[in-house]
Amino acid sequence: MDQIKIGKFIASCRKEQGMTQAALAEKLGISDRAVSKWETAKSLPDAGIMLELCELLNINVNELLSGERIMTDTYNKKAEENLLAMRREVDEKNRQLLNLEILIVAPATIAGLLLCGVAAYVEMPTGLRAGLIVFAVVMIVTVAFIAVGIEQKAGYYECQKCFDRHIPTYWQTNLAPHIGRTRYMKCPACGKWSYQKKVLTKEVSGDGN
Repeated sequence: MDQIKIGKFIASCRKEQGMTQAALAEKLGISDRAVSKWETAKSLPDAGIMLELCELLNINVNELLSGERIMTDTYNKKAEENLLAMRREVDEKNRQLLNLEILIVAPATIAGLLLCGVAAYVEMPTGLRAGLIVFAVVMIVTVAFIAVGIEQKAGYYECQKCFDRHIPTYWQTNLAPHIGRTRYMKCPACGKWSYQKKVLTKEVSGDGN
């Protein structure tokens, strides 16, 4: 999606309705700074307020995401293009979250192990040694909990029995035995247990992801 085009379109429609940024923001219950960010292509409206925004601007969601008025004969094509664009954006955000998980876990784990190594092999007072070990363990466990939360929110888990893709709760994810990002869980669709692999999208695509 072209954020610059969408931003200019929002500004144009707002002016057509005779509203200032502050007036539009007040009707939506947000700050005028948020509206300014939309119109300057720094961000897009949240999905939760898109329908209300479109109603105020007298446009539909497909027109908003296209950044232009859509004629009836091209409406379905634009709708499909916008849905695909939104899916790509969601997939990319999920991919970034999973990369963030690695960036958080790897350094913390290495640092924790190094601290444990220092505590085990370097001469120091017993209290300091115990403190280092406790700190290292707490750091690794804390980061592990954060990482599970990131993994749980990014994408879906695919049942290997019925191939349903779903998002388990945080604790279902956290307590499940796992090998990497593949976790042994009960499928809410078929009720069977399997090692469910992490996938980015709800739908099955040509590459199996």
